[in-house]
Amino acid sequence: MKIALDAMGGDFAPQAAVAGAVLAAQRLAGKAQVVLIGTEAEVRPLLQAYGPEAAALELVPSTQVIAMGEHPAKAFQQKQDSSIAVGYRLLHSGEIEAFCSAGNTGAMLVGAMFTVKAVPGVLRPAIANFVPKLAGGYGILVDVGANADCKPEMLEQFGELGSLYAQYVLGIARPTVGLMSLGEEEGKGTVITQAAHQLLKVNPHVHFIGNIEGRDLFNDKADVIVCDGFTGNVMLKMAESMYDIMVARNLNDEFFEKVNYETIGGSPILGINDNAIIGHGVSTPLAICNMLVQGYEMAHSGIVDKIKDSFKS
Repeated sequence: MKIALDAMGGDFAPQAAVAGAVLAAQRLAGKAQVVLIGTEAEVRPLLQAYGPEAAALELVPSTQVIAMGEHPAKAFQQKQDSSIAVGYRLLHSGEIEAFCSAGNTGAMLVGAMFTVKAVPGVLRPAIANFVPKLAGGYGILVDVGANADCKPEMLEQFGELGSLYAQYVLGIARPTVGLMSLGEEEGKGTVITQAAHQLLKVNPHVHFIGNIEGRDLFNDKADVIVCDGFTGNVMLKMAESMYDIMVARNLNDEFFEKVNYETIGGSPILGINDNAIIGHGVSTPLAICNMLVQGYEMAHSGIVDKIKDSFKS
């Protein structure tokens, strides 16, 4: 199995990317090979500096880079030899089993839609993220930024996608699904969430437990939290800010350490025909390493085939 990394993606690339790839290669030894995609003149000297530690890494050269501030669709179309475009071509051809990048989020989404495409039946792929639970383990929050405006049918599908990921990747036998709303009562929320509630309530593919509120983000009411990308992104960034404040005040807590983006690694794109993960722009080597390990876990679980089978039926 091969798990690929965009070596040019992220604020501290390629140094942080190469360092993280070296860590991941050690953790995945005997399970998967890590492939770096990037500008050879910049990446090769870094690999050589690591010596034997980097011997297991493979480098696929690319000549272009999509910068963070570039227009995603335009840059992806015009820079077909960028590390992101090359990564998606390798993914589409089956030469790699997962592709990870801490680069331009929009370009990663555009690449997913243009190259590997959405699973038939999925209205809109979504970005998922993970939230620690007070009783241990993680739940999944979906969507966290791909779809700011959603139709009820999209929210229903997010519940299915998140439930499948929770079951087959996180190992939760019967994931509970909650809809983020303004109140627990069935009639609360916007017109969109009220309609989504009715769809989720009768969906046989999910164990829907009803509406939940913001205070339920970290408790055990729901393993899968469904919301539009605007709401999910705000909640995610607020949780991250709590961790940053604790670090700034020298407060240590085992639970909040799990909110640290470095521990999580990245956010999978759910509902596409292959495994792709988007990392934080400021990803450190540890975050890069955990993102690559997460890519391996996705590929190893066969989650994409599970999603295809579910939406086929």
